[in-house]
Amino acid sequence: MTAKIKFQIKAIKHNEVQHLFSLTNDELSKYNAKRILVNEKPGYPCRVSLKEANIGETIITFPYNHHDVDSPYNATGPIFIRDNVQTATPKVNVIPEILQNRFLSVRIYDSQNMMIDATTIQGKDLKSTIQKLFQNKFAHYIHIHNANPGCYNCSVERA
Repeated sequence: MTAKIKFQIKAIKHNEVQHLFSLTNDELSKYNAKRILVNEKPGYPCRVSLKEANIGETIITFPYNHHDVDSPYNATGPIFIRDNVQTATPKVNVIPEILQNRFLSVRIYDSQNMMIDATTIQGKDLKSTIQKLFQNKFAHYIHIHNANPGCYNCSVERA
């Protein structure tokens, strides 16, 4: 039986990215960013609110350095963000809905920011997978990506 290790899902902070909504399309292009009108739900998970964008909502997509570390695993990838949302703060050991029904890539890093393990799972298995992976004493933090497109979703830390 997997020990009940406490963990905390971490969203991208609102104040890191909200300024993008004040930029013109020309200014956004300097960041390789684009505005998109949402035409399906689910399909555009916001990495700040950790909720799906609504049909008709305008979002911004851009390359985000989600693993800004001194390591070969430094990484940037595309994300979606919604306007005027607060940073999600899920309760300890709670999995946001946007992760529960997706095929996920789970990447585990040590204290030197080196990947020490990775797996793909169905979102319904995420909670037990996180708890199992954090049994490894070298597992310092986890990144969760959508497996097929590879887009970053959020990080996980021990609580």
